[in-house]
Amino acid sequence: MSFLDSSFVPFPVFNDLALILLASQHPSQAFFYALQSTVGSVLGAYVLYGLARRGAQFLWRKSTPSAVARAQRWLARNDFVTLLVACLLPPPAPLKVFVLTAGVLRMNAVHFGAAMLVGRILRFGTDAWLGARYGAQAEAYLKQNLGLASLVAVVVVLGVTLLFRRLRRRPAEEPRVPGSSPSDLT
Repeated sequence: MSFLDSSFVPFPVFNDLALILLASQHPSQAFFYALQSTVGSVLGAYVLYGLARRGAQFLWRKSTPSAVARAQRWLARNDFVTLLVACLLPPPAPLKVFVLTAGVLRMNAVHFGAAMLVGRILRFGTDAWLGARYGAQAEAYLKQNLGLASLVAVVVVLGVTLLFRRLRRRPAEEPRVPGSSPSDLT
């Protein structure tokens, strides 16, 4: 079901609800259900990504080369975070659009897989944990709070990303060499 949902046949929310139901019925198997959903979803997304990557020339034929170059530069700087955030957005957010765009813009395949893997682990792991912990009540909780929980996850991911980029851009302090400051000369 996860493979089909991420590739060709959309099952909005159905995969999440089925995972919660299975985890609530068999809490000891929740980890394996989440793992199976994650692997299926990542493999299905790779199929769609590969098709989009092969068909990129057809899709870009009406675009200007400068627009394509700008989009590729932006994706090169933000590829992992963009796809990770898309994986965490609640339905009906169109994950397939992001997957297709990643393929068309020739996103690094390793970054694509890593972002999909992390995003899907977070999403399906949370679903399985909720199902195992709260049983059938988790479904009602998820329906009521999915938007808020997804928003919080997206804000945390973006905050950590911005913090990491800021720390990386900060120049390292220059080491002091004795005799180089005015006070050392006196």
